[in-house]
Amino acid sequence: MSEASKAPGASEIRAAIVGCGVIGRTHSAAIREFPEVAITALVDVVAEASEALAAKIEAQGDPRPAVFPTLAAALAAAPVDVVIIATPSGLHIQQALEALDAGKHVVIEKPLDVDLGKADEILAAAKAAEAKGLVATVISQHRFDPASRVVDEARRAGRFGTLTSAVASVSWWRSQGYYDSGAWRGTWAMDGGGAIMNQGVHTVDLLLWFLGRPLEISAKTALLAHEGVEVEDTAVATVTFESGALAVLHATTAAYPGLTVRLQVMGSKGSAVIDNDDLAYFHASDAADPSESSAMGILGGGNQAAVELAKYPDDTVEALDPTVYPAGHVRQYRDIIAAIREGRPAGVTVRDAVTALATVRALYVSATLGQPVLIADVIAGKYNNVEVRTGGAPSHPEAPTGSHREEVSA
Repeated sequence: MSEASKAPGASEIRAAIVGCGVIGRTHSAAIREFPEVAITALVDVVAEASEALAAKIEAQGDPRPAVFPTLAAALAAAPVDVVIIATPSGLHIQQALEALDAGKHVVIEKPLDVDLGKADEILAAAKAAEAKGLVATVISQHRFDPASRVVDEARRAGRFGTLTSAVASVSWWRSQGYYDSGAWRGTWAMDGGGAIMNQGVHTVDLLLWFLGRPLEISAKTALLAHEGVEVEDTAVATVTFESGALAVLHATTAAYPGLTVRLQVMGSKGSAVIDNDDLAYFHASDAADPSESSAMGILGGGNQAAVELAKYPDDTVEALDPTVYPAGHVRQYRDIIAAIREGRPAGVTVRDAVTALATVRALYVSATLGQPVLIADVIAGKYNNVEVRTGGAPSHPEAPTGSHREEVSA
C-alpha cells in the first residue's frame, strides 16, 4: 500500500494485536498492506514491546495504537473488531476464547495451542461464532502460496490419480542462542514441542491438506545438538492416511547451516515437489491410462511447474524479510478480510488446526510410548494424561519409571 496515512472510516476493520514480539510485528507488517484495516490496540505484558511497535506504526504514518497490558483491558477501552493472537503458543486458546466471548473475530498465529485439553471448547466457540457471522481462523499461510495452491487444485481435480505417498522434511538450524533467548523457548509448557510443533507445524498442515485425514502415526524424537532444552530438535515419523496413502515426516533444527523445507506428493498419474515454498517440480499425465504418459518420472516426465505457476501471474512476491513484507501472511489476510466482509468462514478453520495439532500431539505420544498411535484416540482424549517427553520410552520398560509406567498402560 502507499505510505499515506490510513484515514479512519466507518467501513474500516479495527484490529488488536496481542503479543508484540517478532510474530506480532509480522502481523503488523502484513496488515499494513490493507488500507481498510487499522491497528487500534496493542497488547503485551512487556510494555517496552508494545510501545516500540506502537512507535514504529506511528513512524510509518499510521495512527498510533493504544497500548494495554492485557486483552481484557484492550477490549474494554479500545474499538476492536478483530483480535490477532501472536503470543506464546500455550496462551492461544485461552485468549481466543476470551476474544470470541467478547464477540470479536479472531486470528490465531500457528499453532492453535500446545495441548488439546480445550479443543472441544474452542471448536464449539468457533462454531457458535460462525453462526453469528464471526470469523475464527488460524494462520496456515503456506496454504496460500502459489505452489501449494497448484498442488491442491491438481489433487482436487484428480490430476495426480491415486495419491500414494508423500515425503515431508523440514531441515533447519537453530543455534543454542535461539533457545536461550527466551525462558519459554524449548519448553513443553509454552512452546508445546520443538522441531515438529514450532518449526514443522506448517508442513504438517500442508501434508494433511494434500493427503487427507490421518489415521495413525509412529514416531521417534531426540535432542541431539542443543542443551538445556526440554523438547526435541529432531523427529521422524510415518503417517498412514484414511485413503491408504503413506507419508514420511521429518523435522529438525539441527541441520547446520540450515537446509530447505521440502514436500513431495506422489500419485499414480502425477507428482509434485515443493521446495522452500517454490514449485520445484510438477508433472501430471492427465490421461485415462497412466501408461499413456512417460514412465520415466522426474527424468522423463517433463517439468510442468512453470506452466502451472503461470496461472498466478499476480502472486510473484518474495518474502526476503518477513517483518517487512510477509508474503504468506499477506496472502492469507486477503482471505481473512474477505471472509470478514462477506460473513463467511475463512479458508483455514479452527477444525483444520485441531487436526494438525492432534497429529503433532500423536507424534509426541507415539515417541514417548514407543508405539503407533491412532489420531482419533488423541482427539478423543485417550492420551490426555500422557506426559510427553523427548527421546522415547525407557530402554527397559519393565523397570519402574514413576509416572511414565502409568503412561504406558494408558
